[in-house]
Amino acid sequence: MGDMSEAIDRASAAQLSERDAAILDFEDSWFTAAVPKEQAIMERFSLSATRYYQHLNQLIDTQEALAHRPLLVKRLRRMRSQRQAARSARRLHG
Repeated sequence: MGDMSEAIDRASAAQLSERDAAILDFEDSWFTAAVPKEQAIMERFSLSATRYYQHLNQLIDTQEALAHRPLLVKRLRRMRSQRQAARSARRLHG
């Protein structure tokens, strides 16, 4: 049974564009870069940090991203939810 789900995961990951896979891979290992993250984003993807994060935010909502880097995507989704909850709390109590 595990072999079938692994095959499905690989098929889903194959639907992910090379660039999207590269963005997920980069997000999982950017801290090893010799330059600041924003600079590495510009050099590698020709994107501003703002555009990169907008794209990443959309990307982590896809099943393909989840299949490619499940731990990373779950962590990023959790962090986003925590930030949203903190913003809501500030608005309510601010």
